[in-house]
Amino acid sequence: MFDYRLKVFYTVATRLSFTKAAQELHISQPAVTKHIKEIEQQFNTKLFDRKGTSIQLTQSGKILYDYAVKIRSIYRDLEFEIHQVNQKQKGKLRIGASTTVAHYILPEILATFHAYYKDIQIELLTHNTETISSLLENHTIDLGIIEGASQSSLLEYHPFKKDEIVLVAQAQHPLANTTLKVNDLYAMELVFREPGSGTQEFIEKHLQDKGIILDKLQVIMHLGSSESIKNYLLHSQAMAFLSISSIFQELQNHTLSIIDIKNFNINRTFQLILPKGERSELITLFMRFLTYNF
Repeated sequence: MFDYRLKVFYTVATRLSFTKAAQELHISQPAVTKHIKEIEQQFNTKLFDRKGTSIQLTQSGKILYDYAVKIRSIYRDLEFEIHQVNQKQKGKLRIGASTTVAHYILPEILATFHAYYKDIQIELLTHNTETISSLLENHTIDLGIIEGASQSSLLEYHPFKKDEIVLVAQAQHPLANTTLKVNDLYAMELVFREPGSGTQEFIEKHLQDKGIILDKLQVIMHLGSSESIKNYLLHSQAMAFLSISSIFQELQNHTLSIIDIKNFNINRTFQLILPKGERSELITLFMRFLTYNF
C-alpha cells in the first residue's frame, strides 16, 4: 500500500545509491531515476546532490525522507491492525538470531511486535549460524534468523531480508567517494572479523572467487564485532567489510562512507529457519507479522 514512487525514493535515500536501490527493488536503474525525477517535478525541487560517485540528500530530500519514514510507518500500522482486529495472543516465543540480525535488524522488529502483543514474552538468544541451527533442531528455540549458509534436512528455510556487505572507511578518508578495483585492496590497510566468523568466511570466499590471495592482504587487526570495527575505523585510515545493515546510522550521519569496488559485490540473504512440520500459532503469527511489517 506504501506509494511506490515514495518507496523508490525511500530505498534510494536509505541506500544512498541508485544502483543498490534498483537491485533491492528488482527494477532497472533508469526506472529508479524516472521515479525520482517524477517526484522532483511534483515538488519542483531537487532531492539528491551528486558528489563524485556518491549521492547525498538535499535539504528538500531530508524533509521528504523524514515524512516518507512516517508515512511508511502509518501504512504499516494500518495494514497490520486491520488484519489483527480482535485477535488476542499470549505465550512465549523463543527466537535465535545470528549477530548482525540480533544487533541491527531485530530490535526494531521486536519493539514493534511487543507494541501489538504485550502478552507475548520474547526470549532472544544470539549465536552463530551453526549454533542457532542446532538449538532449533533440539527444540531449544522456536525459530531462528541466520546470516550464514546452512542447510539441514530437519529445517525449513525462508528468505527473510536481503543484505549487502560493503567496503567501509571513515567519511574523511582520502579514498571516500571513489571507486576502486578489486586488486587495489592489496595496498589498503584492512580490519577483519575474528577467525572463525561466519561473515568473515563469507567475505573471504567472495574475495578468493575474484582471485584475491588472502595472505597478501594487509590485515592489520582482527576485531570481534561490527561495533568495534566501526569505532576503530572512525579513528584510523583503515578499511573494513561490513554489512550495510550495520552502518545505516553512520551513513546518515556522514561519519562512515562506502567505497565502491568495480565489478565486485557481496550480496546475501538473511534466512528465517524453523523445524519442518506443523507450526505453533505463535510462530505463524510472528511470520505473518514479518510479512506485513518488514
